[in-house]
Amino acid sequence: MAERSKGVALPGKPTIVITRTVDAPRALVWTAWTDPRHIAQWWGPNGFRTTIQAMEVKPGGIWRFIMHGPDGTDYPNKIVYREVKKPERLVYDHSGAEGSEMHIFQATVTFAERNGTTEITMASTFPSVAARDGELKFGAVEGGRQTLDRLADYLPTI
Repeated sequence: MAERSKGVALPGKPTIVITRTVDAPRALVWTAWTDPRHIAQWWGPNGFRTTIQAMEVKPGGIWRFIMHGPDGTDYPNKIVYREVKKPERLVYDHSGAEGSEMHIFQATVTFAERNGTTEITMASTFPSVAARDGELKFGAVEGGRQTLDRLADYLPTI
């Protein structure tokens, strides 16, 4: 396996950045990230499963899914796509259950081709440093790292 994902909370900024280079071409990584049949196989930290309820990857499109924690807890999620630039960039707003103020942030995910590999950068920006810090306590950096590591492990199976 290639090197493990890296994650950092930017000092003084409401942003968390997770990066990972995977041994797969960008078009394949894009497919794994935007096709519900694939993303359900790897999305989420170790021990989590994901059920896709709806996924329409286009500006204004909505992705609804439930992450099932290893302890049996269900975590509803909603993503609204703001920008979709195939195969290089996604920008979306991420929130928890409908009407919930939990876990609200904007994510920008970029896919950069590097000699047959793909560098993925996932930058999540929260409304404030305090909101970001709350997610850090929730394990956001490690969860993001594990998610990208699971993607790297899944890509050879496609």
